[in-house]
Amino acid sequence: MRVILNRETTEDGKNLLFDHGAPYFSVTNPAVLDVVHEWESRGLAAEWKERFGSYDCFSNKFIDHDEESSRRRFVGIPGMNSICKGLCNDPGIENKFGVGVGKLEWMADQNLWSLISLDGQFLGNFGGLIATDKLLAASGFAHLKGVPPPIDMNVAPQIASRMKDLPARPCFALMLAFAEPLQSIPMKGFSFINSEILRSASCDSSKPGRPSSSECWVLYSTAEYAKKVIDECDAGLKKPSIATLTRVAEELLQAFRSTGLCTSQPYFMRAHRWGSAFPAVSIAKEEKCLWDASKRMGVCGDFCVSPSVEGAIESGLAAALKLIEMFVPHNNQNTGTKL
Repeated sequence: MRVILNRETTEDGKNLLFDHGAPYFSVTNPAVLDVVHEWESRGLAAEWKERFGSYDCFSNKFIDHDEESSRRRFVGIPGMNSICKGLCNDPGIENKFGVGVGKLEWMADQNLWSLISLDGQFLGNFGGLIATDKLLAASGFAHLKGVPPPIDMNVAPQIASRMKDLPARPCFALMLAFAEPLQSIPMKGFSFINSEILRSASCDSSKPGRPSSSECWVLYSTAEYAKKVIDECDAGLKKPSIATLTRVAEELLQAFRSTGLCTSQPYFMRAHRWGSAFPAVSIAKEEKCLWDASKRMGVCGDFCVSPSVEGAIESGLAAALKLIEMFVPHNNQNTGTKL
């Protein structure tokens, strides 16, 4: 699952931070909770301690669910993508940002993976491979990128066949900034009940480590609304036009206003498409990841376990363990194989 931070600067110099991907994550798996506690100790994550619940658009009332209020919610510091950034800075990690992999080639004679970028650059040979892109073997990859999927279906047929055209539920996010707090909202995060357009709302400026000079909210659409808009503009997996995003922003804001919760005019407003926000299937619930031992290749992500950050972490841990189990003996022999 991608976790995204959008940083905006207004004309008067105000810094606005929005998590327009996953707004937070909760954890029930003890192994994942241990990882999160380690992130907390490093200052990469913190618990978001606020009041949460639901809002019924029929009765126009908030419902303070005990379960919603008691569930612990974690966020990255100062943004959701800070966790990934922090992990990328760990010792021994070599990063290549802004590079798309166009081809994953298995060199059987050398027992290595060769990676080629979208623009044809050689990225290196590697003894093991873990991929997290759910479009890895999807036909939609060609429609989106203009080139075939990076992996040949014949190279890892068992993995490729299980990843072909994974269904997902789309979502639109609307980032809003207000000069003053929305006094009629007693909660900092809530879901909508009986709304055809709105799914949930989060007050990002109430999260730990965020600027508080403005009140920043992110509204998330229902999957049904997002699919309707995408079908109407025939966007498919591609980025919607500015006109479409403007329309989405206006419709989400109007739906928010119709609840009576928002009477102020935001001084900043921008819509974002969260294209494949929530996987509609889990393809490796038992195994937690896909794994081809003969080629030392794994695939992990929320689409393997569950459509959540916790699901993505759990899947990543499983794939990492598979790779470690294969390479620890080689590492002990100091072969210098790259992973």
